Amino acid sequence: MAIVAAQFGLIGCANAQSNKGAVRLASEGSMPSLAGATEWLNSPPLTPASLRGKIVLINFWTFSCINSLRQLPYLRAWTAKYKDQGLVVVGVQAPEFEFERSLDDVRWARKTMKLDYPIAIDNDHAIWRAFNNNAWPALYFVDATGRIRHHQLGEGNYDRAELIIQQLLAEIGNSSVASGFTSVDARGPEAPADWNSLRSPETYVGYERAENFASPGGVATNKSHNYAAPAHLKLNQWALSGDWTIHKQGGVLNKMNGGISYRFHARDLHLVMGPASRGASVRFRVLIDQQPPVAAHGGDVDPQGNGTIVEQRLYQLIRQTEPIVDRQFDIEFLDPGAEAFVFTFG
Repeated sequence: MAIVAAQFGLIGCANAQSNKGAVRLASEGSMPSLAGATEWLNSPPLTPASLRGKIVLINFWTFSCINSLRQLPYLRAWTAKYKDQGLVVVGVQAPEFEFERSLDDVRWARKTMKLDYPIAIDNDHAIWRAFNNNAWPALYFVDATGRIRHHQLGEGNYDRAELIIQQLLAEIGNSSVASGFTSVDARGPEAPADWNSLRSPETYVGYERAENFASPGGVATNKSHNYAAPAHLKLNQWALSGDWTIHKQGGVLNKMNGGISYRFHARDLHLVMGPASRGASVRFRVLIDQQPPVAAHGGDVDPQGNGTIVEQRLYQLIRQTEPIVDRQFDIEFLDPGAEAFVFTFG
């Protein structure tokens, strides 16, 4: 995710342009241990020693991060294309939010997102620190001798990444490495962002990283407070309405019919949210410029803007067509107990 957080030493992720030329690879040191994993999915625990002789692609990700989600189609495609030629993709699920530590939720994400390669659960960020990583998503390319030969942070550069995979496979004497570059048909939240029209930044609800908050009086931290939205919002300002408790990572709606407003400029608008109580559901309705979204509705709402929160995850609420201009987004929660974390755009 495009974030800055001192406790993990994180940096923002940005789009990167493709580079189809040959890549000069050097050694960046030996692959660190994966022993910090608290659990493994799709595989028994893996070690650098057990992976010797293979080309290993380590992917740091987290399941509610839009930047991570948009990279997944390529990871699935590379796994299918190169696994029989010596490539092993290893996902390292390193949580940003507390709810992403839930093994049940990661299992749900693995199944929903159709991820069949090994996934290390890095709830303590031990593997993250061992790699000295600082971004979601991040890719580390490891050769057959266990040396990291390249790494890249953020989305994009997919042709370059695939070329590196091919080069490393050729280094181990594989004379029949599949050539060409993978083309994916990414849909829903996994579709590439419309970078040319994107003018709104990732925006957090929790007070630790909240910016551009426009409700009068500012944020009352860690206590119930009744908020109101101003009559007008400037671009990338947002506001709450209703009775909310804002904590470090997000905000919880205490009473029904509260909402959030945001003035944005992007094709897609997503909101990471969920029910504050496990097993509960929360109905909501979204508007764009005070009207139902109709053709501009995202994958998690109907044309009239109706939807239901049932898991803690990223929800795609708006996907509009051109022209992309400044628009007013409003979400009203029809039940109490909604918990909102971060707006992301595409």
